[in-house]
Amino acid sequence: MGTMRKAVRSAVGLIGMLLLFAACSQQCGSQTSRTTAGCSPSGAAHRAYVVVEHGSGLSITRCIGFSGDFIDGESAMHQSGIEYRATAVSSGKAMCQVDSEPAQLDQCFPQNEPYWALFVASSGHWKSAPGGYTQVKLHDGDAMGWHYVAATDPSPAPPPLPSAPKN
Repeated sequence: MGTMRKAVRSAVGLIGMLLLFAACSQQCGSQTSRTTAGCSPSGAAHRAYVVVEHGSGLSITRCIGFSGDFIDGESAMHQSGIEYRATAVSSGKAMCQVDSEPAQLDQCFPQNEPYWALFVASSGHWKSAPGGYTQVKLHDGDAMGWHYVAATDPSPAPPPLPSAPKN
């Protein structure tokens, strides 16, 4: 009887792993973007977005709901739920790590290493941000974007523009 139970448990475990593998091979393998459905909080009058594009090309978009005239960049990052680490600089705060990139963080701005370039989109067009993300003010429909770029890139490209969530 004990041998039969072990065989059944093994078979069930194997079937579960095969189903997970099949699902992931259809969705995970070709995934280049992750978007959270809806805005948080869902009943807010206005929306802004946080977009992160990794060096690998994987992008993440979060919709942030807010009720005032604008939401500042620091609040938007906090509400997005995306992991990040920042350091104080003369123009506010600068990003050292976003969504666990870089994987190892011994120094915030190591010489000749990739960094997080900051962009702000308004009316569907990205512009390089003039200061730190704490100085960013996002209005309804605006986006704050991060792109992990090579230190040698003289003109980093912005991340992809967000698409409106389906609420």
